[in-house]
Amino acid sequence: MGFQTHEEYLMRCVELSKLAREHGNTPFGALLIDKEGTILLEQENIEITENICTGHAETTLAARASQKYSKEFLWDCTLYTTAEPCAMCTGTIYWGNIGRIVFGMTEKRLLELTGDDEQNPTFDLPSRTILAHGQKDIQVLGPFPAVEKAAAAVHEGYWN
Repeated sequence: MGFQTHEEYLMRCVELSKLAREHGNTPFGALLIDKEGTILLEQENIEITENICTGHAETTLAARASQKYSKEFLWDCTLYTTAEPCAMCTGTIYWGNIGRIVFGMTEKRLLELTGDDEQNPTFDLPSRTILAHGQKDIQVLGPFPAVEKAAAAVHEGYWN
């Protein structure tokens, strides 16, 4: 059995984002749980060390999940992430058929942290806006103020 609250899962994502930074990547982390709350997969960002432009935690996690689980199974799963998924990650979650997204801080807050750093030209485009133009009713929960400060703190001193 996993944690009990959204905040607990999100704080585990914050720990994964710290590991990503320690491993030389941008500080983001994500995890996937099943409908019983069991953590199935955890993922740090890998775009720098693996030299892959799509190496965001959410995209990598969704790709791994799609290789391991059926779309029917994934519909009942939840992807937790430190920051609201970008357009690429939201699209990957959509195509992967993961039924719920829970994030700690908004993409807008992330943009405030990253500024115009060319390593992460963050969109100011909410995942809910992207998903509203799709055909699936993917639930989105966030931000969580109790987690946002901890998620943002991992970014301190990282960007320009």
